[in-house]
Amino acid sequence: MPLTTEKKAGIFAQYGGAATNTGSIEGQIAAITERMAQIANHLQANKHDFSTHRGLMHLVGRRRRLLNYLQKHNIKGYRELIEKLGIRK
Repeated sequence: MPLTTEKKAGIFAQYGGAATNTGSIEGQIAAITERMAQIANHLQANKHDFSTHRGLMHLVGRRRRLLNYLQKHNIKGYRELIEKLGIRK
């Protein structure tokens, strides 16, 4: 259940500036957030899928590190992104 190519391109176009700008921090954070939402839905139906839960925790840590980097280097972009994505309320 990974993200489709079209979905990824849309995420990076919306948050990264261009569909081909896959290295942008904002786009990476948005893509990870979308993937985390998919995994969370999967885990609601499959409560004993512990390996997927471990993968979710890995994504949470990766997103946290990227958000910390963005906060240190571009506070304005950080605030706009968390507002758009609805995280860290």
